[in-house]
Amino acid sequence: MRLIPAFFFFASLIFCSAETTTANSTPPPAAATEANIFDSVLRIEVATQVPDYRTPWAPGGFSGGRGTGFLIGPNQILTNAHVVANARRVLVTMRNSSRKLPAQVKYVAHDCDLALLALDDPSPLEGLLQLPIGEMPALDSEVRAIGYPVGGDRLSVTRGIVSRIDFQAYSHSRVDSHLIIQVDAAINPGNSGGPAIQDDKVIGVAFQGLRQADNTGYIIPTPVIRRFLKDVEDGRYDQYVDLGLSHFSLFNPAMRKALGLPDDDKGVLVTSVLPTGACDGIIEVNDVLLSIDGKSIDSAGNIEVDGELINLNEVVERKFAGDKIALEYLRGDERKEAEVTLVTVPATRIYGVRYGERPRYVFYAGLVLQPLNLNVMSAHRIDNLNVRKLYADYLDEGIFQERPDLVTITRIEMDELTSELNEFKKTVINTINGTPVRDLQHAYDLLYAEDAPEFTVIECEGVSRPLVIPSAKAKQANERLMQINNIQSTHYLGK
Repeated sequence: MRLIPAFFFFASLIFCSAETTTANSTPPPAAATEANIFDSVLRIEVATQVPDYRTPWAPGGFSGGRGTGFLIGPNQILTNAHVVANARRVLVTMRNSSRKLPAQVKYVAHDCDLALLALDDPSPLEGLLQLPIGEMPALDSEVRAIGYPVGGDRLSVTRGIVSRIDFQAYSHSRVDSHLIIQVDAAINPGNSGGPAIQDDKVIGVAFQGLRQADNTGYIIPTPVIRRFLKDVEDGRYDQYVDLGLSHFSLFNPAMRKALGLPDDDKGVLVTSVLPTGACDGIIEVNDVLLSIDGKSIDSAGNIEVDGELINLNEVVERKFAGDKIALEYLRGDERKEAEVTLVTVPATRIYGVRYGERPRYVFYAGLVLQPLNLNVMSAHRIDNLNVRKLYADYLDEGIFQERPDLVTITRIEMDELTSELNEFKKTVINTINGTPVRDLQHAYDLLYAEDAPEFTVIECEGVSRPLVIPSAKAKQANERLMQINNIQSTHYLGK
């Protein structure tokens, strides 16, 4: 199943911070009527600059697109992160107006595909209804999706029925899963960021559709919206926390019998525990997780929330770093209880698409070094099995603790120093001059050390021989190749 964001592709690099504000902190200026609701739904146009991970020294290509947003507070416009990802310029147009109003991205959350915008001059928004955030809709209830989808320039309204409430993947980051509402209304390109309305309140944000089905759209529900708005109250977005373990369903009667479990459809088997995660040192592999925050876990890993069976991680989804959560589990024949403190796991971002970042790199004598992540994997089509294994094991094996970056040789520019080195292309560097490489900054320091040895020796994962470059000739090679390839700097290591 392939999920697609419902927007015309835009993308870019700059996000702007601002003062902390709270949605719906003041009463709406007018009663909610159909006309007032429509006036508060805004068209968003974005000019973007997409980073080029194949040539990380290049500025990247320009593009553009459009989406939808809506007013939820004083100069607060809620939309999707994918509408404004990699934005260079954001323009907002009000209903029945041709005037394009400059706006800035205040907060962006790529892991839950939400963003808050603000106009440079908020005066045009005065008097508009600030749409109130409602609660979760019931199955088989009607909703309206309002936005500016492809097919015309004016506001569009479609109606649909809530057909499913589930815990599924969000396509924007390609790695995060959250609560979703499925509706049988068309969610088309341009609808993204628009409100889904029920009883004159927002019950979700339209954000993606399903290619393989007609009139199947997905909406980000209010628990996810409220969590995002709560997160940014302190002036920054801190991302989601993680329980830090993986589990396996216990449907099989033979497996349950082997584990000494009754045939009661309860509990899931813990298959891995993330090093440094919330459960590290508390929960162990082969423990059977029975309940979370007092909610019983069934053999599929579901709990009951608001009358619906939802993935157990939904409990974690609604909490923040530092919050505690109660677990009940079996270890052998012994029933145990524990309280864990939730934390964010920044290392998980290696598996997600990165936005709004300038690609990091080091250029040395024709070698292009980049930290491994999903963008780099995709851009260079890395299929080296050794690299893929390190990438796959990066979290579970705790590789991130000693190697914050998996430094990879993604390109080798042709030169007299780099002939016959193709076997090193798309490999991960283990050592430089005998020193294990921790991250890209460390690799740069080793390659450009003032007391460099006569030969720079690089050893890579899965390659039996070392890569050897005469250190004295590296400077001249840099000058030649940087001029040929229009490379302005030997490195960009991040802010």
